[in-house]
Amino acid sequence: MAEGISCRAMNEATPAAEEQTLTRAKLFARAEALVETVRARSGETEQLRRLSAETMEELRAANMHRILQPTAHGGVGAHFSGMVDIVETISQGCCSAGWCLTQYCSHNCLLGYWPGEGQADVWADMPDAMVAGVLIPSCGKARKVDGGWRLSGQWPFASGIYGADWFIAAAFTEGEDGQPVAQMHAVPRADYEILDTWHTAGLRGTGSADVAVEDCFVPAHRALAINETKGGGNAPGCAVNPEALYKLPAFSMFSINQSAAALGLAQATFDGYMTHARDRVARVSGKSVADYSTAQVKVGEARTSIIMARMLLHNCCDLGMAVAEKSEVAPMELKTELRAKAAMAGKLSAEAVDLLFQLSGGAGLYDRNPVSRAMRDMNCMRGHITQNWDVNASNHGRVLLGLPSADPAL
Repeated sequence: MAEGISCRAMNEATPAAEEQTLTRAKLFARAEALVETVRARSGETEQLRRLSAETMEELRAANMHRILQPTAHGGVGAHFSGMVDIVETISQGCCSAGWCLTQYCSHNCLLGYWPGEGQADVWADMPDAMVAGVLIPSCGKARKVDGGWRLSGQWPFASGIYGADWFIAAAFTEGEDGQPVAQMHAVPRADYEILDTWHTAGLRGTGSADVAVEDCFVPAHRALAINETKGGGNAPGCAVNPEALYKLPAFSMFSINQSAAALGLAQATFDGYMTHARDRVARVSGKSVADYSTAQVKVGEARTSIIMARMLLHNCCDLGMAVAEKSEVAPMELKTELRAKAAMAGKLSAEAVDLLFQLSGGAGLYDRNPVSRAMRDMNCMRGHITQNWDVNASNHGRVLLGLPSADPAL
C-alpha cells in the first residue's frame, strides 16, 4: 500500500443506519481487497470503453461509493478524506475504475444537499444507487411548470454513466428577475438517453458518454440551485442530514475528487516503474540505469511529488471540514485555496507520471507498457476543469489580490 495514507482511514468509523453497518475503515479495507481485481481487468476495461458489468457489481457490493452518503440512507457520512483514501487505492489498480468511483462518491455527497423528499426519491427503494452527473449548466435548459421543471439538453463527459441508476444534470433556468439561474436536476435512468460518443485518447474505460434529456419532468424536490451548495448549513438537505459534509462549499471540494484518482494513478505508475528499475540495463551502453544521475533525480522528484500531492489533498479535506463542522460559510479566500491546492495535487501527480514516462525510454511507447496508458490517462485528466492549474490558480490569485471570484459556483 502507498505510504502516507491518512491515519483516519484506520481509526475513524461513523456508523450508518443499515443492517450491516458501514464504516470508513471497513470500506477502506474493501478497497484494498478489490484493487488487484480491477487491475487484472484494466485492459478489458479500456477495450470496452466502460467498466464491465462484473466490475460494477463488485463496486456496488463493496458499497465504497457510499463513503460520503448521508447516514440516514445507510451511508457513512465520513470525513471527506475517506473518499480520498478509497479513490486513490482503487485508482492504483485501474484509473478508469477510480475515476468512475470518485464520480459516484461525489454525487452521493452532493445529493445530501437536496431536499429530503428528493433524497428519498433516489435512495428509499435503492439505497446503494449509483449516481453520475455533469455540472455544466450551459448544456441544458429547465422551464418552470406546475410542480417542477421541464428539462432538456445534452451533457458530455458523463463518467460512469453506463453503470448509473440516476443522473444529475445542471441547466440554466430563468430566475424571478429574468436572469439565468444555474440549477441541478436529479433524473432517473428511464428519463435519459446515453449516446455512444466516448472514443478518446485516454480514460477510455470511464465510459464518459453524452447524456440526452428531452422535455423531461423533474419535480421541484428533485431540483436544487447551485447557489444552495455554498456551505454553512443553508442547503435544504441540512434539515435532515446533521453531518458536517453537507455544510461544505460543494463546488470548492470537487478538485479533490479528480485529483485523488490522479494521485492513485501516479502512485501505481511509480510502483510499477520501481519494480524493475534497480535491475534495468540500458541497451546501448549496457550500463545500469540506476547509475545515471538523471534517473536518480527523476525518481526522487517523482516520489516527492506524489507525497506532496497526497499531503495537499488531505490538507484540503481537513481545512474544509474544520469550517463545515462549525456550520460556518468558508471565506472566498479559503474556497479558492481549496480549488488551487487540490489542482496542484493533480498537477504534481501528472508531473510524476511525466518523469516516469521519460525514464521508460522507447519501451514506454508500447501500449503493453502500463506507463503508456498512464500517460494517456493523465493527459486526459488534465483536460478536466478541476485539474486546470491556470484556471484554479488564477482565480485564487484574483481573490488574494482583492478581486471577486471569477467562478460563480463557489
